[in-house]
Amino acid sequence: MTSPVSQSITRRSASNLALAFVLLPREKRSAMSALYAFCREVDDVADDESRPVFERRAALAAWRTDIHLACHGGAPAFAVNRELQPFIIRHKLPFELFEDLIRGIEMDLDIKRYESWEQLEQYCYRVASVVGLLSIEIFGYANPACRDYAIHLGKALQLTNILRDIRGDAERGRIYLPLMELARFEVSVDSVMRGEYSDRFRALAESAAARAKDHYQRARECLPPEDRRSMATAELMGSVYWRLLRKLESKQFNVFGPRPTRLTKLQKLLLIGRTWYRTATGALVPNYGAS
Repeated sequence: MTSPVSQSITRRSASNLALAFVLLPREKRSAMSALYAFCREVDDVADDESRPVFERRAALAAWRTDIHLACHGGAPAFAVNRELQPFIIRHKLPFELFEDLIRGIEMDLDIKRYESWEQLEQYCYRVASVVGLLSIEIFGYANPACRDYAIHLGKALQLTNILRDIRGDAERGRIYLPLMELARFEVSVDSVMRGEYSDRFRALAESAAARAKDHYQRARECLPPEDRRSMATAELMGSVYWRLLRKLESKQFNVFGPRPTRLTKLQKLLLIGRTWYRTATGALVPNYGAS
């Protein structure tokens, strides 16, 4: 089955998630490419600041209606959803998860500040854990504990993203780290918006990183041994983002430089090779979440 639109979107992306598809067999790779394309399209709607918020909200509502059709045997209008529909049927992907994802993306239209960790964790669940829950249905699993694994790993990855992108988000008027945490560490909103690095900011970021590490550790603990092989792609994602978090840590979380912290292509290729080898030899155990 070919999915030209989805594959084109995936090829254009420099996403770590898209890179991880190399470990999948062809059918699952096509399914994940279609799912990724859907996620990319709806995320791009929210990020398009050239359009007023009401237009972006209406566009997301159209995506919600169209994916509902795809999930319930209708005829979706959007090409990405038409390509995704056979995989929705084959892997029994529920509309409720797509709905949660769109709700998370809509939060970016309405919320520029998060008051508490509880609010931010809900956002992380919707925009990241939900993608994990959809993905594991495509990967296939035997033990329902994989769902908890997907939830914790998704939150870990999203919190790592948030730490990496603090500068870029601030330039767009957005701060994800909870205001309660900023107050606890005596870091002002204005100082973050101005990109001011300080010992207090470092302590704030270290606290957020500790929360991300807790989710990595809980994902590690939740992954059932019998499902490690089928979760190889997710494990590669965990490895990539864990290395990214440690790289941020080595820079003492000075994230206000001109470029976001990233892994090099060579570092990513080495992680792919190691994950493939560990999968092939049956030695795949999580290599994140433990210092």
